[in-house]
Amino acid sequence: EQALALLQKYNQEPFHILHALTVEGVMRWFAQQEGEDADFWGLCGLLHDVDFERYPEQHCVKAQEMLRDKDIDESVIHAVISHGYGICIDVEPELFMEKVLFATDELTGLIGAVALMRPTGISDMEVKSVKKKFKDKKFAAGCSRDVILRGAEMCGWDLDTLIQKTLDAMRA
Repeated sequence: EQALALLQKYNQEPFHILHALTVEGVMRWFAQQEGEDADFWGLCGLLHDVDFERYPEQHCVKAQEMLRDKDIDESVIHAVISHGYGICIDVEPELFMEKVLFATDELTGLIGAVALMRPTGISDMEVKSVKKKFKDKKFAAGCSRDVILRGAEMCGWDLDTLIQKTLDAMRA
């Protein structure tokens, strides 16, 4: 509840709130699959873009300050900022959880955009539908294909595996 209140303090756009809640749910699903702490993974997912709406040019850099001001544990801060590795900060994902966050953040956006184009949304979406749109650089152009591919590699998965797991997580 405190994390959601913090997110909402700095983010008012419904899209940003929905994205954070989606990533939180995805992270919880992955944690359960891995036998890890779903609350911790979910918290990192919920807060990953806490600074993005208000400070887009200082994304991940400003998040450190904001979260430290609230006495948030350093493990959460590291996870939150490392999802911007190579994009807006030089803090590399180290833990598997951080690599999953890095990999799925952009992908949830792409899958969400594909779902909006389909009458059945995500319910019966297949990997091939996502890959078709993945190849179209103009579709959901803000979702970095390079980041998604690097994330899959960090996790030790091929692209199809990452997409399938993320679809399963988003359906759940």
